[in-house]
Amino acid sequence: MDDVCEGKDFTFSKQEEKILELWSQIDAFNTQLALTKDKPEYIFYDGPPFATGLPHYGHILAGTIKDIVTRYQSMTGHHVTRRFGWDCHGLPVENEIDKKLGIKKREDVLKLGIDKYNEECRSIVTRYVSEWESVITRTGRWIDFKNDYKTMDLKFMESVWWVFSQLYAKNLVYKGFKVMPYSTGCKTPLSNFEAGQNYKDVSDPEVFMTFPVVGDQHGASFVAWTTTPWTLPSNLALCINANFTYVKVRNKYSGKVYIVAQSRLSAINNPKEKPKEAVVNSSNDVSKNKNAKTKGASGGKTENVLDSFEVLEKFSGASLVGTKYEPLFDYFKELSDTAFRVVADNYVTDDSGTGVVHCAPAFGEDDFRVCIDNKILSKVCSFKNMKLYEDCFLFSLIKC
Repeated sequence: MDDVCEGKDFTFSKQEEKILELWSQIDAFNTQLALTKDKPEYIFYDGPPFATGLPHYGHILAGTIKDIVTRYQSMTGHHVTRRFGWDCHGLPVENEIDKKLGIKKREDVLKLGIDKYNEECRSIVTRYVSEWESVITRTGRWIDFKNDYKTMDLKFMESVWWVFSQLYAKNLVYKGFKVMPYSTGCKTPLSNFEAGQNYKDVSDPEVFMTFPVVGDQHGASFVAWTTTPWTLPSNLALCINANFTYVKVRNKYSGKVYIVAQSRLSAINNPKEKPKEAVVNSSNDVSKNKNAKTKGASGGKTENVLDSFEVLEKFSGASLVGTKYEPLFDYFKELSDTAFRVVADNYVTDDSGTGVVHCAPAFGEDDFRVCIDNKILSKVCSFKNMKLYEDCFLFSLIKC
């Protein structure tokens, strides 16, 4: 190999290309495999990329780390077979064909024929092979593209089922439940990656709901904020942050008593609850004192929030844990002994809402986790028999 250039004539990219050329001339990768063929085998399971897209930064970064692992094992006396693979299953491939053929619904697939639809999916699996090989080779990764595998290969699928059967036979398979994104059009759960492919910024409705506290001397109610009001019939808990300070306040105009995070009191300040005279007077007060701003106010053109509320009590979030409240609906009365109480978790923030989060474990991943952790639900319970009831999706909880 030529001597390394120095000074202004040296570039890393040119030097890398020279090294790649040398590796190609001496067939370095295959030579290494031949030299180590009698060494102990090191098996490296590599999660293959989707066959429908081009390589990006994430693939290059992960591929470099994988290459380091396999090179290290080769250098420490192992034979490491490395074959490139293609993930052919899942919605990304089907999504490409749906766009190509203008397929909108399941009936369109059946009309075309499942066999023809599958063949269309298979036809696009290898369309980016040359691009992948060019990019991965340029990064210096040693891997076999000529002897690649595809997850749609019958032998591959049978090997996966064989592995699963071995795990099942050894009692290493258990039944669990997880809240996942769901496509009503495709009628299938989605991975986070698949759900993100159709990510959109949309305007959600926001609703503030009151949950009366059982036995409170002031008749107070927790105020929870949600952008998914259709999940309210499945409410089983309210979640707060144990590290926040909460206040019990009485609205000076309506007399209603609420409990919210102190830092989010402005969120429940509703000008419509004031008499007209009070609104006019507060407007005059604002004009006199333009510095009276409230956290969360838009433009700073609102009165001091304490003009509308009388603080009755202050307490830590931790002291609220276990407090029972009256449910909005009667759907899950059989769970009253464990449900309809306040729990705490750090996923509750004070950058929006009221510091009180409504938990519907059938719909939210955090909601489900929190309810399991606080034994409101048991892992031996399952969500079954999803049904449409008065325009709300509800889940009947039954023990396995």
